[in-house]
Amino acid sequence: MSGYSDLRKGRVSEHGRVYLVTFATRDRRPLFASPERAMVACQAMTSTRLWYRSRLLCWVLMPDHWHGMIELGALDSLPTLVQRLKSNSARIVRLRHPDTGQVWEKGFHDRALRDASGVLATARYVVANPLRTGLACRVGEYAWWDAVWLNSGVTAVM
Repeated sequence: MSGYSDLRKGRVSEHGRVYLVTFATRDRRPLFASPERAMVACQAMTSTRLWYRSRLLCWVLMPDHWHGMIELGALDSLPTLVQRLKSNSARIVRLRHPDTGQVWEKGFHDRALRDASGVLATARYVVANPLRTGLACRVGEYAWWDAVWLNSGVTAVM
């Protein structure tokens, strides 16, 4: 056995742990440079039916990849949750935009956040992605992101 599955050996999903997750579009195509496709994908990826066990803390959809911070729930495993997220979004994007073809590349990258002090710093990193790539000058100028802290009274992420 080789490739992506070898990378997953020995990895465990810890319930209650926060993970930074990234996955890319097939061949890094900028599918979500299209606002219509991006809107459909965002609606599919934030559907409450996907997040009944785990919690999506923040996310950003870039033209060719997605970053998100996920707090894993008690009955989810990270690979299963990411598979649900990718398959639901791909299915709905292809339904509304039949010319899309395959949406996501196989696999994903994840990093477990070891302590609570890194959560806000990582959230800032996630939502600032459009700034670093020149897609926006301010976070509010970019449409395809969200964070649970926006309406919680906690100091703003950015």
